[in-house]
Amino acid sequence: MISHKQIFEASERIKRQTVYTPVIQSERLNQMVSAEVFFKCENLQKIGAFKYRGACNSILQLTDKQKSQGIIAYSSGNHAQAIALVAKEQNIKATIVMPNNAPKIKINSTKEHGAEVILFDPQETTREQIAKQVHGYNKLTLIKPFDNEMVIAGQGTAALELLNEINDLDYILAPCGGGGLLSGTAIIAKHLNPKIKVIGVEPELADDAARSFYTGILHSNPNPPTIADGTRTTSMGYFTFPLVREFVDEIVTVSEDSIRRAVAFAFSHFKLVLEPSGALPIAALLYDIASVNTDDEPDIGLKEFKPNGRIGVILSGGNIDPNLMSKILDFNAQFASS
Repeated sequence: MISHKQIFEASERIKRQTVYTPVIQSERLNQMVSAEVFFKCENLQKIGAFKYRGACNSILQLTDKQKSQGIIAYSSGNHAQAIALVAKEQNIKATIVMPNNAPKIKINSTKEHGAEVILFDPQETTREQIAKQVHGYNKLTLIKPFDNEMVIAGQGTAALELLNEINDLDYILAPCGGGGLLSGTAIIAKHLNPKIKVIGVEPELADDAARSFYTGILHSNPNPPTIADGTRTTSMGYFTFPLVREFVDEIVTVSEDSIRRAVAFAFSHFKLVLEPSGALPIAALLYDIASVNTDDEPDIGLKEFKPNGRIGVILSGGNIDPNLMSKILDFNAQFASS
């Protein structure tokens, strides 16, 4: 299993390729939550998301033979773009499997970086099935979006930079889809500060990670209908599930309306463009969290989430379709006036 040492190694390996993203504060938000909140702006990373870190760490460790044969990945968007860009930078052929309902901005960006994109209907099959067919036929190296030790180590470098810059954090919050970012964040955070509380944030409509975390049984939720497309993973994976269970303190879920309001809040008050997945921690800080439910255990998990002190937050990405951003801003204006 992955350790903090691999995250330190990843940081050294990718530092010449990645952007050292800024850490910002909002006086308005600090007053609203009665805490000091520090935002790590991974929406300003290459390709507009933290995913570049894991993709870079993985591809830089491939053998010459693997590079010459090409790589394949599957993703709803940000991992796709990251793999495509790193492959372009390293002169490697990349094939990417993407759902046809992924944001157009992410599909187009992946193509613009030179990758071959294979679209599929998520109502009829899964990205894993499509990738397996192509991967097996062409002998391409598969780079999974989150359930991959090298990817997890790369994702953990964002939290490493945050914790090196901002000392004595009481909490650190990160979005959770498949758990790669949350795993890497938790591993390095607990190593550097064993007392820190690591909190994952997930959409209520895609709460498989929260249900898995609280019950100890891996739950799945195929093609969840959340606006936060970066979290539309079926379930956590072989690596991420036990890592999240071991190193994370809590997972909270937030409603779709709170996600929309968080995107609008960041745009209005931080002057930052965030995609819904990237705004999840802001939704958890500012608005009510939702209950986590399973058939066996209704209303499990945290019922209230009011952290105080010093809080670190990973803003994971900013690749939002302009039409969706317009709709969210209209929604927020209507909500504010009601």
